[in-house]
Amino acid sequence: MAATVPGLSSVGIIFSYGVETTAGTKPTAFTILDRCNTIGGVELSADNIDASALEDEITRYIKGRLDTGGDWEVTFNLTDEVEAELDAMISASETAAESSLRTWYQVSVPKLSKAFFIVGEPSSYIPMPEMSQNTLLTVALPIAISEYIGLATKVEPTAA
Repeated sequence: MAATVPGLSSVGIIFSYGVETTAGTKPTAFTILDRCNTIGGVELSADNIDASALEDEITRYIKGRLDTGGDWEVTFNLTDEVEAELDAMISASETAAESSLRTWYQVSVPKLSKAFFIVGEPSSYIPMPEMSQNTLLTVALPIAISEYIGLATKVEPTAA
């Protein structure tokens, strides 16, 4: 069957977060983080396990774990409102972690029936952005990936 949709645009993508209310369960509520400028990709590289034996003349491998690299960066247009939203998200994440609950991030793409989900821990601080003449002031927030969920059923996010 030929594809009827040639592709999707990044216009209208929504980045949101939610904290677990039950450990290990996807949150039912997600809050939009406004003015998201860039969402870093998550590449999965495969580990290979050497399964060679003495009789093998050539090394043999079996599939091992997939590795995300552990780092994820999301960039925002820095404004007072965005800074307040990021502070609220960081605070909610740290409070949840005290009860062994995790923070989930949802990337919703218009016209894609599912959303991407990543469980992670944001930096405790908003880093100082690089600044130069006549450019948009953006800040890249680092998030440590705890678990890559991938594509799953979307949750309708709400404004902060």
